[in-house]
Amino acid sequence: MADVITANLPSRNFDLTAAFYAALGFETDYRDPVWMILKRGTLVIEFFAYPDLDPFASSFSACIRVDDVDNLHRAWTRAGLPDTGIPRMTAPKTEPWGGRMFALVDPDGSLLRCIGFPA
Repeated sequence: MADVITANLPSRNFDLTAAFYAALGFETDYRDPVWMILKRGTLVIEFFAYPDLDPFASSFSACIRVDDVDNLHRAWTRAGLPDTGIPRMTAPKTEPWGGRMFALVDPDGSLLRCIGFPA
């Protein structure tokens, strides 16, 4: 097994978090009252219970790095997320450093920077 590191993000409600991420293709791999692990292929996000979180004041974030960020965005577009508010998803764009990126903010205000590996 390869060495890995996974994001640990807050969730005010595991049922709502699991449903949100299920629309993005994630499945529940583990869940107990205070911890939940969701997987989508090789992408893994772990969540801890944080019922009092204010999503508008959240500073939690993680980077998701993939080979084809535009393909990931197309797949996640099916969830019908708006491009403003919480939750939201932005369109992919080419960054000044040459890579492509888009942002996803989940219902708990966590920012996921989705970044394509350099060609």
